[in-house]
Amino acid sequence: MAQVLEFKLPDLGEGLTEAEIVRWLVAVGDVVAVDQPVVEVETAKAMVEVPCPYGGVVTARYGEEGTELPVGAPLLTVAVGGAGGAGGTDAPAAEEGSGDAAESAVSSEHSGNVLVGYGTAGPAARRRRVRQTVPAATPETAPAPVPVPAHQGPVPVISPLVRKLARDGGLDLRQVRGSGPEGLILRADVELALTTAGDRQTAAPAPVPSPTASAAPVTAAGERVPLRGVRGAVADKLSRSRTEIPDATCWVDADATELMAARAAMNAAGGPKISLLALLARICVHALARFPELNSTVDTAAREIVRLPDVHLGFAAQTPRGLVVPVVKDAGRRTAESLTEEFGRLTEAARQSALTPADLTGGTFTLNNYGVFGVDGSTPIINHPEAAMLGVGRIIPKPWVYRGELAVRQVVQLSFTFDHRVCDGGTAGGFLRYVADCVEQPAVLLRTV
Repeated sequence: MAQVLEFKLPDLGEGLTEAEIVRWLVAVGDVVAVDQPVVEVETAKAMVEVPCPYGGVVTARYGEEGTELPVGAPLLTVAVGGAGGAGGTDAPAAEEGSGDAAESAVSSEHSGNVLVGYGTAGPAARRRRVRQTVPAATPETAPAPVPVPAHQGPVPVISPLVRKLARDGGLDLRQVRGSGPEGLILRADVELALTTAGDRQTAAPAPVPSPTASAAPVTAAGERVPLRGVRGAVADKLSRSRTEIPDATCWVDADATELMAARAAMNAAGGPKISLLALLARICVHALARFPELNSTVDTAAREIVRLPDVHLGFAAQTPRGLVVPVVKDAGRRTAESLTEEFGRLTEAARQSALTPADLTGGTFTLNNYGVFGVDGSTPIINHPEAAMLGVGRIIPKPWVYRGELAVRQVVQLSFTFDHRVCDGGTAGGFLRYVADCVEQPAVLLRTV
């Protein structure tokens, strides 16, 4: 007879204790394969698809979309081990560790894989108490039990872009036949399926939404938007930064004409293209080598400044889910080409909501290019627990005195916010001036040991 196993929200790592259900990928009564993604959740750091370690029939789901669950809370239950179903009353209950038969039944329907970022464990850690009936806590009930196929793999999709394209179009990927190797679903398959589905739609007008329906509760004081997920994490971190860190900001205008010319020359020489952000990152790394006080954090409990040996460079990225700060690990050991490649990878992952918690943690210094928003200056808030952040405005033609004459040059405003506990204004000013000198004369970097 089938056994009903409970799958709980796993430990997502990086100290995260809760997650919000964004979208269920399965319904009650669906047949799921081992390690098939069953729910999409959003944590304070990233959006991830959570795979179920059991193969069988979904008998219950816990939580509606938008519900926030703590780690360890039940996500769903799965009937495994045969066609007896989840709702049968003639199956004897078996307690955890009650015998080899129960352990074998569980292990046979469990992958045993260690899924990075999901905290899954081996079969011994996965054994759950067998249930006789579907828990009454959920409003959803399972239909008549169906036999579980011996092998049914997950939806063969690799690209997050393909998943997003299908999700935005309301397309069930389980109904799409993949044209790639071994049935892999490609972007062309999804686009064809969406086009076909669109041709089948009638010309009936869209239903008029109810005047009482709203995306968020509205009161006489206005709309209330919950601070949770990424937005809530950003709010907490910025509030903590302003509460704990006595920050100060200084800024300077710099002539970036030579830097832009150097980049154009590098890219004209062939080979991988170099991004402006990568060149600014190289400048930051060299500046931090000269002023190591700024690559640090403050241990308030011990009343100590901790100077960090390596530069892990965060950069602000605006995404549909809000502001995130991916981190380029070991930025000090990377070439301009390597930095360009890593910035590109992390930016694309941010746009696709595919950043992992590891991609968003461990930064020691942040580079904020707010010039992409068409603004010149800003007073950045330090990314706690770091000690400093460099802000870069837009680079635009402006009148500038160059070699004693008025000329039109490519000018940028640089702003630097620092933790006044780790250094005084002389150090901060020296750092910013060195950065500006490198922007105005990139050859300064050649003299850096």
